[in-house]
Amino acid sequence: MLEKSNAKRKSTSSGWLSQRFNGTWKLLALPLLLFIVIPLLALFLRTSFTDFFATLNQAQVVQAVSLSFFSSISATLITLIFGTPVAYLLAQRRFRLHQIVDTIIDLPTVLPPSVAGVALLMAFGRKGLMGPMLAAIGINLPFTFAAVVLAQTFVAAPFYVKAAAIGFSGIDLELKQAAALDGANRWQVFRYVTLPLSWMALLSGSVMTWARALGEFGATILFAGNFQGKTQTMPLAIYVGFETDLNVALTLSIILVCFSFLTLMVVKHFLHHRLDTDPAPGPL
Repeated sequence: MLEKSNAKRKSTSSGWLSQRFNGTWKLLALPLLLFIVIPLLALFLRTSFTDFFATLNQAQVVQAVSLSFFSSISATLITLIFGTPVAYLLAQRRFRLHQIVDTIIDLPTVLPPSVAGVALLMAFGRKGLMGPMLAAIGINLPFTFAAVVLAQTFVAAPFYVKAAAIGFSGIDLELKQAAALDGANRWQVFRYVTLPLSWMALLSGSVMTWARALGEFGATILFAGNFQGKTQTMPLAIYVGFETDLNVALTLSIILVCFSFLTLMVVKHFLHHRLDTDPAPGPL
């Protein structure tokens, strides 16, 4: 009886300490959460619905939104086409330069966007490394819509490549071997086994790439310029609007915040769904 009483006291004491510990961590987490939420909330409180929809009909805003969507979707499609082979290569982990290639793919995510813009100019500008060769066949990339797409692809592609590589590497090798034993060639294994089993990772990476391309600023303004209706994306229009018309900057900022939030929610939903549906590992 005495042992049961002592065990009950220890359990009650442990539960009380656990609740107090968790409450302390919640208080410690509050400052950073408020620091992130308050500025975002201020955007919505500063703009009325009337001003938002009135500004939304301005030519500059319409052009910036449409150009951003077309360029970011184009960048995402280019990444899907050319990034998938890179991701599949990284997932193999069986070649000597794997670590170097993996680092190169990660590099645009840690470089300042302005460095990316200068690098693109030095590569594809008129006096750049590839500029004279492109000019010889009549191609001029800087300060065009194509430059916007290239800048967005440069900074956003790693998000898809890394997500796809993780998805490809997570597929059980025995499934591929079983398909090969049944007579499937490598392309058929990739098409009918690898892609269907990794589609969540590919979709998540594509959405993140699109969102990053949609918000690209630094590389775009240096490589593509800031010409309304031609290369002015939403981030660039926000930059100009902050100096000329604050309502334009606020409206476009709200649009980007909403799309970024929805993008992250979609990605997190698919990731949580995958975690919930993955079978638990068996006993060793």
